[in-house]
Amino acid sequence: MSRNLFNCAAMLALAATLGAAAWAGGQMPGQGGMGGAGGMGRPGMSQPQEEMGSSTVSEKPDTAAKKAYTAAMKSLNKAREFESAAAAATNPDKRSTDHEKMEDAYNRALDQFTEALSNKGDMYQAWNNVGYIHLRLGAYAEALDDYNHTLALKADLLEAVEGRGEARMAVDRLEDAKADYMDLFNHDRPLADRLMGVMQKWVADHRANANGMRASDVDGFDKWLQERDGIARQSPAPGP
Repeated sequence: MSRNLFNCAAMLALAATLGAAAWAGGQMPGQGGMGGAGGMGRPGMSQPQEEMGSSTVSEKPDTAAKKAYTAAMKSLNKAREFESAAAAATNPDKRSTDHEKMEDAYNRALDQFTEALSNKGDMYQAWNNVGYIHLRLGAYAEALDDYNHTLALKADLLEAVEGRGEARMAVDRLEDAKADYMDLFNHDRPLADRLMGVMQKWVADHRANANGMRASDVDGFDKWLQERDGIARQSPAPGP
């Protein structure tokens, strides 16, 4: 990873803390997010002055968050382009160059999403994308935390459930990943199938290298996967 992620993690933690403070103050999501904390009284300022300035205080963070989020999405899309190019490259030098560009773009997007969250801590879309970036960069514990933040804000965002399932598999939290799979199986079969593929790869990888897992645990998980895969094949997803 080309940058240290700890600074980003610290900023995200600050965003979550301030966002929680806004909730404690009775603020609803989407009404200024972290910027709502700016409406609290400040020494030396009369209440009428605060009320006159409250519009500016609540609008500026939202505007900054939207601007940072838009820039972050451009960087994220560029990172995906470089990732696809690296995967398709046959020349090792080009693959290495595209991979470097991919990491730079992902880290730039991470900084920009972090900026958005520092202005609006309840922006679940930004949390979800930060989780995705951490997942792509191999920062699995951070990704798991990001997806939990996302789902605390929007529990029915199934894309985040799938991402969390992948992060849980990466840190060997098999039972939790099973729960995510079942949620997806009941509500979004294509996402369930995607997570199933990640789970099957986990089994193959741990057959080749146990990486601290007991063979009996890998066998038990593989048996569960085979049963669930058979059920999925026998009961295709309903049409739209």
